[in-house]
Formats: sequence, structure tokens, C-alpha cells
Amino acid sequence: MIPATILENGVKMPVIGLGTWQLTGQKCTDTLKKALNLGYTHIDTAEIYGNQKDIGRAIKGYPRDKLFITSKVWRDNLHYDDVLSACKNTLNDLGVDYLDLYLIHWPNHNIPLMGTLDALRKLYNEGKVRAIGVSNFTIRHLQDTIKITQIPICVNQVEFHPLLYQKDLLNFCENYNIKITAYSPLAKSEVFDNPLLKKIGRKYKKTAGQISLRWLLQKGTIVIPKASSEKHLKENLDVFDFELNKEDVKLIDNLNINKRLVNPVFSEFNYI
Repeated sequence: MIPATILENGVKMPVIGLGTWQLTGQKCTDTLKKALNLGYTHIDTAEIYGNQKDIGRAIKGYPRDKLFITSKVWRDNLHYDDVLSACKNTLNDLGVDYLDLYLIHWPNHNIPLMGTLDALRKLYNEGKVRAIGVSNFTIRHLQDTIKITQIPICVNQVEFHPLLYQKDLLNFCENYNIKITAYSPLAKSEVFDNPLLKKIGRKYKKTAGQISLRWLLQKGTIVIPKASSEKHLKENLDVFDFELNKEDVKLIDNLNINKRLVNPVFSEFNYI
């Protein structure tokens, strides 16, 4: 059983999930079925991924209360009515009655945040989403959101891995009881070739990827590595039988080179 963390509003969220970005079609459906058989229950998707129907086929017949499903509303759909419509489409595509977590995928300063949050509150109050959060929000974005939200912002999903250790953001989120979900926790496979992580891995008889995931878990983050082979799906779950010592954690902390691998043209990361 995968351990869970408790979100600000009391909802339990498994600390490891399956990231599904760039997983589509039959490969996505087959991967999800393999993951469910291995014990995964936390699935991360988004309307922009174009795979929600594929995921819906994989989870059909699976007990809904055993799953934790996260989806995200795209940055172009953040007007009040658009959020409600996007969520309805997501629920229909997935074949479920509610989401466990619904996130604003990227901030968009061209659309008033208040309307977006009002729509998320309506969905929350109606039971269509069990918790809300954001993704790719900086400290400044979070400060703006916290000022006006009427329900807890439970999660901020961001790129986070040993090559991009966002310590200040992590500390800020901890102060406000916002959990960080680390996407691209394996730095798009770059951690596998990192000499330090490989060396530490040999010490614990783990792969460099498992060392990265363990470091993230010990930081209190949730991780959503993507994998499609059964071998890698299993490896990503096999991180609960060891603990990195303080010295190794510090070595990995100091590995940070601020290497951001996800930085689309519309993002504000270069201007903050």
C-alpha cells in the first residue's frame, strides 16, 4: 500500500502517483491497467494531455473510492463558465462523478483569478472536486491566490527534482500547508546519468531514479513519475524500504543547478 499524506482540508492523497503527460491512446490505457495491477491508485492527468478518455477506459469498473484522480484546467479556460464546462468535460471523459483534486494548470494574468476561484469553489461545494490547487505557481502567484481564495489551496504541482531544488518555494508552501507535487521528478531521465545520484544509488542498492524519488519524498513532496514499462513502474514504487541519511540528503541538496526543463513560451519563469 502506498503511503498517503493529508491535505489541508483533510483529504488523503497517495504520495506516489502515475504521471501521464505524453501518454495517449492504447499505450496510455495499457499502462494504466499495468499500474493499477501493481498497486498504483493515484493518477495525474489534465485536459490538455488529450488522454482522459484513454484513462477512463482503463479505470472503468475499478472501485472509484480506491482511486485518487487529479486533473487540471488549461490556462485558456480559466473564465468562470469555462472552468465549469472544462470540469464537466473532464468528468465525462474519465467516466467519473468527481475528481479528487482539480488544479489550475498554469497561471494566466489575462484572466481574473477571482472568477476562476469562484468556479472552483462552486465545484468543491457541489462535491464535483474534493480538493483544489494550482500548478506552476510561483511564490508571487501563490500570494495573490491566498489573499482571495475562500477554500484551501491544497496543492501546488511544479517541476521539482535534484537539478531544480526549489527550496524557497517548498518553504513557502510548507508555511501555508500547501503540499508540493513534483512533476518531472526524474528530470526527464537526466537523473539516471548523474554521477552523484548513481554513486549514492550504489550505496543503497537503488537506481539513481529511486534515489531522486526518495529525496523528494523525504522533502515532504508528492511525486508523479511517468513510466510505461512494468519494470519502471515497479522501480518507482520500490522506494519505501530505505531512507537517505542526512549527509546524502545534503549532497543532493547541493546538486541543484536550477535546470528548468519545462518552460513554455507563455510562462513567466524568466521574468520573475
